[in-house]
Amino acid sequence: MPKIDSNPTEFNAMETALVDQSNARYLLKLYITGTTPSSTKALVNIRKICEEHLHGRYDLEVIDISQHPTLAEGEQIIAAPTLIKKLPLPLRRFIGDMSQTERILIGLDLRNVG
Repeated sequence: MPKIDSNPTEFNAMETALVDQSNARYLLKLYITGTTPSSTKALVNIRKICEEHLHGRYDLEVIDISQHPTLAEGEQIIAAPTLIKKLPLPLRRFIGDMSQTERILIGLDLRNVG
């Protein structure tokens, strides 16, 4: 069996990155259209996900595009509800009622694919 050399510096850097990711503060923006059933469901679902998996380390801004259409234009929102993960990078977008919890968790880098 081949010997695998491990570089302590590399290992420490990877360990630090994992710790940083687990402590990262999330900046999320949810774009909704009024109190439609889909918007209401998306808001309830994303709040539940955040409280269960990001408790105390997230900021969720809810933007009603029927009240603030220019904000939607600036973010190039083409459908609502849309969730944008601004931080930590990379930026990610999710469209729909946020009911596919596992998919959202993977997209937020809170679960490994596989």
